[in-house]
Amino acid sequence: MPHFQTLTALLHARLADLRRRARSDAGYTTETMVVTALLVILALTVVGIVVAKVTAKANSIDLG
Repeated sequence: MPHFQTLTALLHARLADLRRRARSDAGYTTETMVVTALLVILALTVVGIVVAKVTAKANSIDLG
């Protein structure tokens, strides 16, 4: 049973910490979120371009 009590105490402490963090204003700012979203859009665009070029090159290979 001592392990169960220790586990329960740790769980309560972790929940209290999560509640405290949820109430604090230490999260990402709007600017950071916008910049992150723009970087994700840019990365998806680059991946799309690379996939299109590779697909076009693969389709242009004459196997006959």
